[in-house]
Amino acid sequence: MNARTLSRGAVAVAVAAALSAGYVAGTRHADPQIISAAHAAAMMPAEAAAKTGIPDFSGLVETYGPAVVNISAKHVVKQTAQRSMQQLPVDPDDPFYQFFKRFYGQFPGFNGGDSGGGGGGQDDVPSASLGSGFIISNDGYILTNAHVVDGANVVTVKLTDKREFRAKVVGTDKQSDVAVLKINASNLPIVKIGDPNQSKVGQWVVAIGSPYGFDNTVTSGIISAKGRSLPNENYTPFIQTDVPVNPGNSGGPLFNLEGQVIGINSMIYSQTGGFQGLSFAIPIDEAMRVKDQLVKTGHVSRGRLGVAVQGVNQTLAESFGLQKPVGALVSSVDPDGPAAKSGLQAGDVILAVNGTAVNDSTDLPSQIASMKPGTKATLDIWRDKSKKQVTVTLGSLSDTKVADKGTQGSEQGRLGVAVRSLTPQERSGTSLTHGLLVQQSSGPAASAGIQPGDVILAVNGHPVTSVQQLRDVIAKAGNSVALLIQRDNAQIFVPVDLG
Repeated sequence: MNARTLSRGAVAVAVAAALSAGYVAGTRHADPQIISAAHAAAMMPAEAAAKTGIPDFSGLVETYGPAVVNISAKHVVKQTAQRSMQQLPVDPDDPFYQFFKRFYGQFPGFNGGDSGGGGGGQDDVPSASLGSGFIISNDGYILTNAHVVDGANVVTVKLTDKREFRAKVVGTDKQSDVAVLKINASNLPIVKIGDPNQSKVGQWVVAIGSPYGFDNTVTSGIISAKGRSLPNENYTPFIQTDVPVNPGNSGGPLFNLEGQVIGINSMIYSQTGGFQGLSFAIPIDEAMRVKDQLVKTGHVSRGRLGVAVQGVNQTLAESFGLQKPVGALVSSVDPDGPAAKSGLQAGDVILAVNGTAVNDSTDLPSQIASMKPGTKATLDIWRDKSKKQVTVTLGSLSDTKVADKGTQGSEQGRLGVAVRSLTPQERSGTSLTHGLLVQQSSGPAASAGIQPGDVILAVNGHPVTSVQQLRDVIAKAGNSVALLIQRDNAQIFVPVDLG
């Protein structure tokens, strides 16, 4: 499998060439009404499409393009830090290598195309990166990505009328990748904020930004998916598009056909660092919530549940008696966290939070994180093949992580494992009170991914403390079981098809 990189889109300083891509809308039969070019340009794309059958983005760009800005961030970095980035090993067969490497666009020691710098010392070397942003208030507040201005000493904002302003970084939030800037100006052009929840997959969208430093570049495409959860980005339900987005588009707006901003272009999925058809934007409602907190307090507070969760597939659903694979399966509970204090247990499946369904485990972190610490949350859970409710008083994410994510035994014929009880030393070393250590794995267990060294803690939510108990539970089980195992200091449920 070829390696792929999901990259934040901050921009490179030097550009040898730029590629552009365009879309041609498929025509359809429309009313035989003649629309002049000037008239079409004055309309929003949705209105133009309704009258001509083809969206015309020129009115949108003319109206809101002046509110999109170019952002230049100057940094001071260590020369050796850049060299270490150059020497990172690349494994093309690992699809997750640098999956979330950000496109910082920093070239320490850049001089006429030599981005490496010659020395091996620790001297401070200036560098710069470029990105995009957009004005949300006529008194100078600007939204962009946190990674665009991360570590910057000087941030400069350039408008389309060539005016430049030194910007103050009001606040940044790396979790959401949102930053708020402020420039000292008035009567500025602003964008119109929309509701991303009203957008639909398949609708046209437009990006304006500064790819590779080319100011106010316009590209278009469609919404490919919504609520997209990405590895290591637990708290943002991204909007996926096929809008051509390249380094430098980071922080720029994503418009709908009504000329409203529904997202902030943030990252791309790419093998090369350039656009390959997969772009991701932060929903603007999420960004505005972050903005409000940054402006008011300078930081962002998020709720914390104190559990690790995993997805529910069909086999796990059958094991727990669920009619369909939905919800977030609790694989472990922080013993000192809010969930533990409310009686939440490993093996519970969280189906809803305050009445809002949790269709997938990826839904839960953003739902919890969007709530304020100290808030009471009512969780609908599935336990022992029936629904129950648990009320949890949420903690603060800053405390610790939020919902993320011996006797010798004989071969267990139906399951396919050889296990033994943990020794007292093993229990004290792992803080486990019970469990069976897997020594060999074959058959159904091996097919499900059970490995020697795993510790089986429970079967279908029931703790196992002896080899005989495991044998008895497996003998009475149906066609599938869910094993709770401890592996590498983490607990996960593994569904096993027993046939």
